[in-house]
Amino acid sequence: MSLDGTYDDGNIFAKILRGEMPAAKVFEDDHVLAFMDVFPQARGHTLVIPKHSAARNLLDEDPAVLAKLILGVQRVARAVRAALKPDGLVITQFNGAVAGQTVFHLHFHIIPRWDGVALGRHAEGGMADPVELKALAEQIAAKIS
Repeated sequence: MSLDGTYDDGNIFAKILRGEMPAAKVFEDDHVLAFMDVFPQARGHTLVIPKHSAARNLLDEDPAVLAKLILGVQRVARAVRAALKPDGLVITQFNGAVAGQTVFHLHFHIIPRWDGVALGRHAEGGMADPVELKALAEQIAAKIS
């Protein structure tokens, strides 16, 4: 999919927001939802999405929504850091299929990194164990301030 197009409200993140698909939720407020990536690149890979948006990518989003979204990303990233004690964090966001975007609902990835531990490929690893994801979500959620 290119950078331009119509928002598909049948995408997996829209279904998660409507409660039609499960997710290991980390954090939720009036503006954002954070949950564990089911195809993680690293242990603790967390996604943060806007709750009230039909933006396919960053370029489509209203600045007022982006302001609240990035504050949610920072809040969750701090909790990932506190809970998992990584050596670093990758915070990334893809725009268009050629750039690596696979779900066309604006979202940010928070990926913990540890020295000497290889990073998995985006959306190409196996599906994570739901029980492990739930435990990680609870561990990170406990550090949300």
